[in-house]
Amino acid sequence: MHMKFLAFSCVVLFPLFFCCRKNGGSGTLFTLLPAKNTGIGFSNQLEESERFNIIKYLYYYNGGGVATGDVNNDGLPDLYFTANQGPDKLYLNKGHLHFEDITGQAGLSVAAPGSETGTGTTHWKTGVTMADVNGDGWLDIYVCEIGHYKSVSGRNRLFINNGITGQRAGVNFTERAESFGLDFKGFSQQAAFFDYDRDGDLDLYLLNNAVHSSESFVPATQRTQRDSLSGDRLYRNDGGHFTDVSAAAGIFGGSMGYGLGVVVSDLNSDGWPDIYATNDFHENDYLYRNNHDGTFTESIAAATGHNSTFSMGVDAADCNNDGLPDLLTLDMQPADESVLKMTAGTGPYNLYRMKLDYGYHFQYSRNMLQVNCGPSGESPFTFLETGQMAGIAATDWSWSGLFADLDNDGWKDVFITNGIPHRPNDLDYLKYASDAEVQRTVPDDELTSKMAAGIAPNYAFRNQLEDSPGERFPIFKNVSKEWGLDLKGYSNGAAYADLDNDGDLDLVVNNLNAPASIYRNNSEAFGVNNFLKIKLEGEGMNRFGIGARVTIVSAGMAQSLELFPTRGWLSSVDYVLNFGTGVAATVDEITVRWPDGRQQVLSNIPANQTLTFRQSGSQHPSPPAPQSQTSPQTPNFKSLVPKPQFLHIENRFTDFNIEPLMPYQLSTQGPKLAVAGVNGDGAAGFYLCGAKGQAGQLFLAGIEPFASDEVTMPLDHLPVPPDRLPGDGPPACCRLFNMLVCFMAGGNMADPANLALAR
Repeated sequence: MHMKFLAFSCVVLFPLFFCCRKNGGSGTLFTLLPAKNTGIGFSNQLEESERFNIIKYLYYYNGGGVATGDVNNDGLPDLYFTANQGPDKLYLNKGHLHFEDITGQAGLSVAAPGSETGTGTTHWKTGVTMADVNGDGWLDIYVCEIGHYKSVSGRNRLFINNGITGQRAGVNFTERAESFGLDFKGFSQQAAFFDYDRDGDLDLYLLNNAVHSSESFVPATQRTQRDSLSGDRLYRNDGGHFTDVSAAAGIFGGSMGYGLGVVVSDLNSDGWPDIYATNDFHENDYLYRNNHDGTFTESIAAATGHNSTFSMGVDAADCNNDGLPDLLTLDMQPADESVLKMTAGTGPYNLYRMKLDYGYHFQYSRNMLQVNCGPSGESPFTFLETGQMAGIAATDWSWSGLFADLDNDGWKDVFITNGIPHRPNDLDYLKYASDAEVQRTVPDDELTSKMAAGIAPNYAFRNQLEDSPGERFPIFKNVSKEWGLDLKGYSNGAAYADLDNDGDLDLVVNNLNAPASIYRNNSEAFGVNNFLKIKLEGEGMNRFGIGARVTIVSAGMAQSLELFPTRGWLSSVDYVLNFGTGVAATVDEITVRWPDGRQQVLSNIPANQTLTFRQSGSQHPSPPAPQSQTSPQTPNFKSLVPKPQFLHIENRFTDFNIEPLMPYQLSTQGPKLAVAGVNGDGAAGFYLCGAKGQAGQLFLAGIEPFASDEVTMPLDHLPVPPDRLPGDGPPACCRLFNMLVCFMAGGNMADPANLALAR
């Protein structure tokens, strides 16, 4: 229901007044701030050893994550960094982009129990998420770890925020993962808290990866056989204790689940959150459709045409402002041609065919942008993959991919982190390491030194739909250098937040073997675009409103954001939603749809301020007005009944086995179709070509289909008698053959026994 105003108890407006600060003379949209100014000295340093390294553990270089959120409720987003071997760090935002390390005094030192220097590590931390798990209005911190593998013996940890009381001056945490039932021990990667059953509290999707084993390379049907260390988990919140309901809810848990990224989004806009989880190697990505009854249906093959092979970071957001969340998944295709040629691919084509036969989906090793096209047939959502057209397909060894409106023009841009210390898929290294004598005698540190270095720049892509009105499929421009975000190194987890509350999104990056990066956004210094920030206050056990969707309309354009903090790579973003409104100084309408379906609407709001919406003031929307009955429109086309009974059946032939240097196959390009008037009665006929060993068929109105696989055919084999041919009888047969029945054999290999075609 539209309302021109809301009671003060429902919405609070906080105008922001600030002076245009100088951008330091850099002239770029972002400025990398030195650690001496920010107070953030965190660095995720790896100490490789013979006991634990990239050869012993295939995800050794995956890096750490970063979570941002206001842990002390002072209005400023704070930062938590995970370190694989060293201590994690919590930094309290003191304002003006300066931070204080409060890890010890906050009771978080247990997050980093120490390492066995030179021999390996006892705890290996990966992803981190901030969420109010117990519903008390204070953000808690959940840290994932690797456990029960070689020298690593960690477990996931949940740090409950005790808040600030009269007896305690600062924020303080207590580790309580076991009492909540969330101390999982295995290959944990990342956690996403959300209310999947809409009962008002936060449930948990736990993403886990795997290591290679004999159980990893099996038919896709085995993914339902659960593994104790691998395989994703869904935990239902049962009044403060979490219950594993994975199998009953339809969540796969097999050992081939190499989970690397997860994002939650209402992909079909039905008010129920869906899940997208990326998987490394041969396993499909998982797209779980919420069935509204506590279960999910995995729908990746029905909803997409193909996916990334080595899928890594993932994000979901409406990047073309059509109201439907789109998907971004990252892979590791190099942009540099020389690096590409020295990189091992996904294996020979016959292996690719074997994966398809095993029941796996079509996969290609590149970044993918899946544009949401809405429902189609029985599928509630379908996606069209446009990554190559969008210009973001090849960004090298990429980790975090984030949609965010970085320049406040009203369109979501893309930020990608990059780099790996050593490339284990380098062809020279693989040739060297495949030698039996090398494998027997060469120590791991020397083997690692033979890998090519994988230093790479981070990427920023500006969404150019602002310059292409009416276009549905976005094109992105590489503005990494122009925006000051092309740092070369090894960057992993990343998050965005308005760290200085000036109305634009700053960036935080967790780097490997280098200090963390804090990027100040200088948008306001350029004085062009406006913004609107939305803060949500939910009810009950979901006090931060996770799962809400906010839509604003300004200057005739609608854009939306969903509050699901876990996204990108091993990280979670801030809870305050930041909209850019471009040159529009007024927002015509704001609609907040809460997780329970209730809504709030506000109209004619000035930009450049922060609004707080409270769920307690929301209402269920009025039912839609009945549609007027109109006569059905006559379709332009109708289905032919009965349909032609012809099924093209392609033979199994691989051109690459004969000519391995071919860029693509010529024998599997599908059937051809020709249409022409044949018998002079004004009706068109059509000829459908068959595959190798399959006769084509000629279809004419009122005549039974005619099939022949002969190179030539006599007159008495024609589908029409000679007296019905146009012209003066049999000579018209030449025109018939020229028009319709002269066709070439398809494929790339001629049959040596057929001399006519072989020539």
